[in-house]
Amino acid sequence: MPVSLQKGQKVSLTKGNPGLKNVVVGLGWDVNAFDTGGSFDLDTAAFLLADSGKVASSDDFVFFGNLKHVSGSVQHMGDNTTGEGDGDDEQIKIDLSLVPASVTKIAFSVTIYEAEARHQNFGQVTNAYIRIYNEANGEELLRYDLGEDFSIETAAVFGELYKNGDEWKFNAIGSGYQGGLAALCDNFGVEVG
Repeated sequence: MPVSLQKGQKVSLTKGNPGLKNVVVGLGWDVNAFDTGGSFDLDTAAFLLADSGKVASSDDFVFFGNLKHVSGSVQHMGDNTTGEGDGDDEQIKIDLSLVPASVTKIAFSVTIYEAEARHQNFGQVTNAYIRIYNEANGEELLRYDLGEDFSIETAAVFGELYKNGDEWKFNAIGSGYQGGLAALCDNFGVEVG
């Protein structure tokens, strides 16, 4: 039975799952019935962060334009440009054993592609969630449903995996940002060209 989290709640992934190595972070969403009629393209990303809360280099930003971290620890499984259908819309695989020692957190975000040009925001998105499951057996370990906390935001950090001693834990964040991907990159120290 997966743990269902509330905003701000933290839970250990590895304490109750000794030997856990490969996990998949699945993110999903639906567009509400009152949308603009245009198509929505939501994009997931992972920021591999040092103690400073920033990336050490732009290589520590894994997204549709950089699908795999140089360490092999984080791999984006590809861009879903419609979000249609049931289940996860995008997935990111994590090999916990390959995460560099300098990385203490991995933040997972979702942004709306070309949000300003399309007049779109997270107020038009429903049923957004993040879940983590064990890749080896498909067992869902945790799930965080974001609820309806957003209105004009065009980017959101859903949650983060973080190291606490020998444990990997998850923090359900659910923070919204205006300014889309550029605002997140600025927040996490990614140089945007």
